[in-house]
Amino acid sequence: MDESSHRTKRLLAVAAATVVSLACGTNYAYSAWAPQFAQKLQLTATESNLIGTAGNVGMYASGIPFGYMVDTRGPRLNTVIGSVLLGVGYYPLYWAYENGKGSMGVPMLFFFSFLTGAGSCSAFSASIKTAALNWPHHRGTATSFPLAAFGLSAVFYTTISGILFPSSVQSYLLLLTFGTFCMCFFPVFFISVPAEQKYTAVSADEYNESENRRDSNVLHRPKSWKSVASTTSDPNKPAAHSGQTGVTANGDASEISSLLSSESIPGDIDPVENSLKNSVHSNSHHGPDITGLALLPTVEFWLLWSMLGILTGIGLMTINNIGNDSNALWRYYAPDTDPDYILQRQLMHVSIISIMSFCGRLLSGIGSDFLVKKHHLSRFWCLVISSSIFAVAQVLALSIVDPNYLWLLSSISGLGYGFLFGVYPALIADAFGVSGLSMNWGYMTIAPVIFGNIFNLLYGGVFDSHSIKGEDGNLVCEVGLDCYRNAYVVTAIGSVLAIGLSVLTAWRDGRKLRRLRDSLNDRLD
Repeated sequence: MDESSHRTKRLLAVAAATVVSLACGTNYAYSAWAPQFAQKLQLTATESNLIGTAGNVGMYASGIPFGYMVDTRGPRLNTVIGSVLLGVGYYPLYWAYENGKGSMGVPMLFFFSFLTGAGSCSAFSASIKTAALNWPHHRGTATSFPLAAFGLSAVFYTTISGILFPSSVQSYLLLLTFGTFCMCFFPVFFISVPAEQKYTAVSADEYNESENRRDSNVLHRPKSWKSVASTTSDPNKPAAHSGQTGVTANGDASEISSLLSSESIPGDIDPVENSLKNSVHSNSHHGPDITGLALLPTVEFWLLWSMLGILTGIGLMTINNIGNDSNALWRYYAPDTDPDYILQRQLMHVSIISIMSFCGRLLSGIGSDFLVKKHHLSRFWCLVISSSIFAVAQVLALSIVDPNYLWLLSSISGLGYGFLFGVYPALIADAFGVSGLSMNWGYMTIAPVIFGNIFNLLYGGVFDSHSIKGEDGNLVCEVGLDCYRNAYVVTAIGSVLAIGLSVLTAWRDGRKLRRLRDSLNDRLD
């Protein structure tokens, strides 16, 4: 295959991955239909939050098994599994809404909502891996497209529903059932990753003519390139496990080297020194790849895990409850407002969150590459920006009493959430290597399961404590901002804590980069 055809195939693969991702973010549209769904089935705010949280649990708790499958079996199988789970998950929710109160218990609603999240996780993991492997030297930019599409998913479906089925939650759920299935299933035929190349030895004088890529673990090679060649060419030497080194278990190095190495080495430059220089200036992983349980003893893992959990928990609380925020403010500010108008406002807020999440993901993915490649700064400073945006959102949530200005909360929350997720896969690759990226992401996403549940249940408990039973038997809250104020006091404290952790992490990574640069300068001298 010539270079032009190969490039076209890679572009098609990323385009297909982006379409798949567009179907994977629909859990973030839950607040668009949650109040009406809860009213039809007569659910409390806590029960409604449990159902919404179930989708988040499915999305994040299934990250480890689905990540392992993507890393070992490739992305296509996961994409097909995701399409099936999304369809099987959304259809019973549609059926329950159609049949009303008593048609399905909360445990079953929780289960089917969980399936929608698990399906999203499976297909989304595959799309990220596809983008990362097809554009190895621009992984921040490449992964930002499926990441951005994931953020745009909610507005995509709410817009279509608003045009075709205005004010119809039932039709919206049916659209999610078939739309997510089709958008995950049919692009699978265009998803591909570069063929793995066997890791073969090359001597220094042959390296210019060789098309084989290098192992990325430049700091752990012997100083003599020829000694590496002689060592790795020994057929009796067992291959290192992919979770511990840059060489995969079957002797391949293509995944790691394609993502973290440059294309060629000039013949008159020591390959080790050149590799070290490229590694430092690209902010790529500097040691053996770490994956699985080996992550647990590392400080970097717990810092990244904690920040992801706190910030996603804060973001998910607003994303899942912006509809309740809107309802509470409108009931207090203008009690006679038409319910259909309030529904349209809920859809508007979901669309705003989705659009701003899309913008945040693109900005952080592309911007982090610019930060690293042009200014040689730590990619982790993007976390400081994201944490600060979340802090601003919490201040707005505690200040807005007029529902006409609630769009400020939804837009800033969406931007912060998108900025966070747009850069996190690249941060994981930078910190731990790329051979186990999908599985490492799965370990990371346990944090949103825990913190997302905590913050969502906190919101539900606060909201219910200020609610009264209406004439139709449903709980309603009519005290405006006081319905949920205390929940945002907690998230405001959490956002300040996240800022402190993100500054600490960026400082640690910057110190590591400075040490590597000093080491490089000493060697070159």
